[in-house]
Amino acid sequence: MNDDEYSATVLGSAWISGPPSPQTYVAPDRADGSVLRFGPGVTAAVAPFPVEVPPATARPRRAGLRRYALAAAVLVAVLVYLLWQRHGPGVEVREVAVSTDPAGPACGEAADVVAVVRTNGRPGTLVYRWVRSDGTRSDRLTERMPQGRREATLHLLWTFQGPGHYPAEARLEVLEPARHTAAVRFTYDCAAP
Repeated sequence: MNDDEYSATVLGSAWISGPPSPQTYVAPDRADGSVLRFGPGVTAAVAPFPVEVPPATARPRRAGLRRYALAAAVLVAVLVYLLWQRHGPGVEVREVAVSTDPAGPACGEAADVVAVVRTNGRPGTLVYRWVRSDGTRSDRLTERMPQGRREATLHLLWTFQGPGHYPAEARLEVLEPARHTAAVRFTYDCAAP
């Protein structure tokens, strides 16, 4: 038998995979002229099975944009929420209440008048003043309300001295963001020693 007529590689591949179809590419069993490749190097020179090369397909550009659409929508929603928190509607006063010890202060002591201002929890500044029944009026005072704080506690210390009987009234006037007023009455009663 002549070496040019016999090829174990082609015979083996014909038995395993059958004859090659016209649409597939099968590598030749010979390379470099008359050198026959077999053994461990056969797979590099001869494809044992028909190799089909799929056609190249282009990816549409919109698929990348759609992939990030949800993340972009969430980011925009968070930014809108943060802007609304910072620049949205400001603090609103919902309720104002003023109280003190109904028995009044003892001789020569101070009455602690406490005002509780309830708000909507938005950030802003309360502008207020205290007005006393003796004609004294405080300057304009401010209380900063951070985001989420729904209550401000404001104090007035009104000191009384000496003997006497005095019906007193302390009034809180909230000036900004809108006018609100609340008052409390008590009596200073101190007998002469």
